[in-house]
Amino acid sequence: MKMSKFTTSVIALAISSAFAAQAADNRYIIHVEDNNKQAVKAMAKKLGANIHVDANGFISATFEGKSLNSVKKMMNNPVKALQDKGLNTASEQINQAAFAALEIQEDARRYPMAAFNDDIGDPRTEQLTPYSVYQSEANQVTFNANAGMKVCVIDSGLDKTNPDFDWSRITGDNDSGTGNWDEHGGPHGTHVAGTIGAADNNIGVVGMAPGVDMHIIKVFNASGWGYSSDLAHAAQKCTNAGANIISMSLGGGAANNAEESAFDTFTANGGLVVAAAGNDGNSVRSYPAGYESVMMIGGNDADNGRYDASQYPSCSASQDNCVEVTAGGVNVLSTYPEDMASLSVTVASGQAYASTAMENTGSVSGSTYYMGTAEATDSAANGKVCVIDRGNISFHDKVQNCENSGGIGAIIINNVSGVLSGTLGETNATSIPAVGTALEDKTALVAATTASIDISASSYGYMTGTSMATPAVAGVAALVWSNHTECTGTQIRDVLKATAADLGDAGHDVYFGHGVVKAKAAHDYITANGCGDIVTPPGEGDSVEKSFSSIRRKASEIFTVTIPEGMSNFTINTSGGTGDADLYIYKAGSSAEVCKSTNSNNEESCTISSPAAGDWEIEVYAYSRVRNVTVTAQWN
Repeated sequence: MKMSKFTTSVIALAISSAFAAQAADNRYIIHVEDNNKQAVKAMAKKLGANIHVDANGFISATFEGKSLNSVKKMMNNPVKALQDKGLNTASEQINQAAFAALEIQEDARRYPMAAFNDDIGDPRTEQLTPYSVYQSEANQVTFNANAGMKVCVIDSGLDKTNPDFDWSRITGDNDSGTGNWDEHGGPHGTHVAGTIGAADNNIGVVGMAPGVDMHIIKVFNASGWGYSSDLAHAAQKCTNAGANIISMSLGGGAANNAEESAFDTFTANGGLVVAAAGNDGNSVRSYPAGYESVMMIGGNDADNGRYDASQYPSCSASQDNCVEVTAGGVNVLSTYPEDMASLSVTVASGQAYASTAMENTGSVSGSTYYMGTAEATDSAANGKVCVIDRGNISFHDKVQNCENSGGIGAIIINNVSGVLSGTLGETNATSIPAVGTALEDKTALVAATTASIDISASSYGYMTGTSMATPAVAGVAALVWSNHTECTGTQIRDVLKATAADLGDAGHDVYFGHGVVKAKAAHDYITANGCGDIVTPPGEGDSVEKSFSSIRRKASEIFTVTIPEGMSNFTINTSGGTGDADLYIYKAGSSAEVCKSTNSNNEESCTISSPAAGDWEIEVYAYSRVRNVTVTAQWN
């Protein structure tokens, strides 16, 4: 059975706008045996290509103004392509069979996956432990620095200006297109590296595996993105550098064989690859996280809740192409390039409170004045620090009203749980320092008689995204693995899933996978049981509902659901609407129905006991024209 037009149209509509510009680059991966590569490169150049990547088994090239189909036609039949360009082919020694066999795919963009940035705390005078370290139990396991662990970080570089790293244990690869690995291409890569391995040195922050060896590969250009071929080539560089783990806080659309093969090979050779699920809050599968050899990481917050923008693609029977585990990804404190973050310190009546800085820098102190929601100016705020409730008008207008009243600074209190992360907008006309604070601190802040706000540049700050959760898992993996070097990367992956703390719905689900990683639980499990025979918890029940407004007579609509291991029952029902719908259920790849229901109305039902794990196809066939029928499939 084939996927219906309905299913494919839903998938097409769901694809993130972040992936929509890929084809416009006219950049393609050409898979080629190394003994034919020089001839293929030479021919590509004759046909107008610009070569970007030359790696084992493939090249990447831009054919300006050419579609994928056009490039395939040219490269698979180069004699005709040269003749079409009016070039003489008499002197060409062309192995036509080798060119005809070339596989050519789109070289899709890959983007860093940080949703937004925020800055709190004061790590300049003491070492702070991010909440994600406590949440993942990384503080309860000692990192073995002599175990030979090395994490390869594929990102935007690690800036050498940050003092919170053991630079004697860090190497990298320079690239003519993206520059030196130890000069940042934006703060993203430096933040990621800090979460993995910031040193335990009494300043700044501490990473999951403090001081772990790292190899840095800078793949993001000045515009903030790279290509899938860059990642495939980077995987080869990670292997050459002796890395055990690859961490990628990045992703995009369109799978391709070169990228997948690179990570398959790294994993098959005993390594572990982790990548971010994505931040579009939908069920679109991002790559490279979507490859089965790559461990897809979702995000959670400090309260074990879901990071609501974390992507949640459906799972295959293996549950290895969807979210497998999560880690802290919301307001994560880590390292920045020097002075690229803004740090806020907020004190009220002598007590420090968590806060996030808005755009304006400066330092003020004075008596406080409670302005409510600050929807108008108030002369009583003159010379004072305004304490303001969130709501009704913009943050900018609240701060503007405080400043226009003579206020010297603004503390805005959230109206939902957690610290407020806000901005003053692109057309900020205010100048006084302003911070966001937590709803939980409202009573104390309103009661305070004095307050001080200090906002200044810092080398530490906060970011949010599955980009932040991914290095947390990479660091936890390095931490656990450093104590159990007899394990393979796949065994470490399996034990992290088996020992994760369940979040969300009971058992495995698409949002949290098996749950939040727990370093101590994983370490204890291997200590007691060894690396082999790790049993990942079975999947749990779920349901899907689809509605069809109209199916013409003798036509079908088909959609696919994925049943996890260990299910007892699989029940499918149709109901509602008019006409006569029949129901047929197939195991994907088979034309023999496992169950059918053909009543003379729209009330059909099938129940399958102990369904096999994997994809199942549900066909709704219109014996007579069907309108407004609903199909419900559930398994448990």
